[in-house]
Amino acid sequence: MKASQYTIATLKETPADAVIASHQLLIRAGFIRKLASGIYSWLPMGLRVLQKVEGIIRDEMNASGAQEVMMPVVQPAELWQESGRWGQYDDGLLLKFKDRHDRDFCFGPTHEEVITDIARNELKSHKQLPVNYYQIQTKFRDETRPRFGLMRAREFIMKDAYSFHLTPESLNETYELMFDTYVRILQRMSLDFRPVIADSGAIGGDVTKEFQVLADSGEDQIAFSTESDYAANVEMAEAIAPAMSEETPIAVTEVHTPNCKTIEAVADFLKLAETATVKTLIVVGETEPLVALVLRGDHQLNTLKAEKIKGVASPLTFVDETDIKAKLGCSPGSIGPVAIGIPVIIDRSAAAMANFVCGANRDDYHLTGVNWHRDASATEVADLREVCEGDPSPDGKGVIKFRRGIEVAQIFQLGDKYTKAMNATVLDENGKARVMYMGCYGVGVTRLVAAVIEQYHDDKGMLWPTIIAPFQVMVIPINAHKSEAVATTAERLYDELQAAGIEVLLDDRDGVRPGAKFADAELIGIPHRIVVGDRGLDNGVVEYAKRCGDGSEDIAVDAIVIQLIETIKQELDT
Repeated sequence: MKASQYTIATLKETPADAVIASHQLLIRAGFIRKLASGIYSWLPMGLRVLQKVEGIIRDEMNASGAQEVMMPVVQPAELWQESGRWGQYDDGLLLKFKDRHDRDFCFGPTHEEVITDIARNELKSHKQLPVNYYQIQTKFRDETRPRFGLMRAREFIMKDAYSFHLTPESLNETYELMFDTYVRILQRMSLDFRPVIADSGAIGGDVTKEFQVLADSGEDQIAFSTESDYAANVEMAEAIAPAMSEETPIAVTEVHTPNCKTIEAVADFLKLAETATVKTLIVVGETEPLVALVLRGDHQLNTLKAEKIKGVASPLTFVDETDIKAKLGCSPGSIGPVAIGIPVIIDRSAAAMANFVCGANRDDYHLTGVNWHRDASATEVADLREVCEGDPSPDGKGVIKFRRGIEVAQIFQLGDKYTKAMNATVLDENGKARVMYMGCYGVGVTRLVAAVIEQYHDDKGMLWPTIIAPFQVMVIPINAHKSEAVATTAERLYDELQAAGIEVLLDDRDGVRPGAKFADAELIGIPHRIVVGDRGLDNGVVEYAKRCGDGSEDIAVDAIVIQLIETIKQELDT
């Protein structure tokens, strides 16, 4: 491709609303343009990258035996009403509208309902199972706060796949196959990533894993082991029970603690570490009006864990101060588990404590020397807290460390959540109708493009891995309009590289200074650059630079094409 015939729409200035590197660079390099909040157009250079990412995904999905389909973006409300999600999908992320006949529709944020409708109509016998359908298609989620460019857009491209099975064992086999497939996809893109234990959210199912690309700009916090491959979203990481304290119990003492309404204030007043205190949080119960959650003073409540405990209402709702005073007789800062008169759920770490400090259940007073069993009892001991760096890894190997991550993919075992609700059955070997089991496997295609940039960029621009770079080589002639030798050599190298199957961009733009061409090449992130100039040609060489390298070198004109063919082949095969 010749630059004079191609849209190169680079910008010098960084957009004011672009915060993270991928958003800034995609706009500046002319890959995307904003149309509306969270909605972007893809320009030619960006589309080349996007299509290469899609190609890798399609290669691996086809190799796994999955079959490609294409489903509509617009979906009728009836399907979502069947599954029970029409009124509950993520508080407004579902963009709904009515057609001219006043029928309800939505723009699909995902396609579980549509594919289940296809399956119940097309799959009749267990002999047709297992089967895995996938598509690469546009999704729309009406995000409250679209941000970070492609990271959290409203309109985006996803590869979503859905498998159907007669047995849970068959479902698990495909789940593991998709796990391996996703690993290969991300490895082919040279990404540093971690598969992590995750929450299934609105999609549903009991078994799920996310694939997180490690990057400081990531929205998710990942807890991982220093000594094993254990990794989990912080919200899902288990905090294992510590050893029980062996302190000898001391007497309980009530202490006046005026104006001490926080753990920090109480610890400072009593000249104790926060680890010697417990805090008691009052939430709405599932059947009881109030439930107490007790944690060690320095620990933070994990909302997701708390919501999954029987007896706690979901979504988790904290009781306001007025109701606490009316029903417990004190302010929130003075609550403790001793004789509180409501169900008490204790975090594992708090349950291991002895001689701790807690609220006395009357304003401005706390108790010291409190011990479980003797002074207070629990309805249940559970894992309630967020893990901390330095905690033992749940698999018993090493300790927990934190990294930021970008969620780019997730796989789910949905079980019969959708197939049962929508009566998707096949006949088994005995002619009996059986509800199918279902899996779901998603990759954020456009988000992957951004995630690659977050890992591969510098202060000059993007550093694309060769396999997904918009072009593999850029040829820059210097003053070709003044030198026939430069123009002829640049054209020859361009033709030879193209003939060898190398994707090459010849920057033959008139009126653009060499420095601007170099800056564009670095911003766009083309992996290999050849500069053709009179001075080099007088010595039979061209200047070669690798985008991720430290400098340039002179290579013989007659050797450069062969060297690049070998280098690029090696990069693509790695």
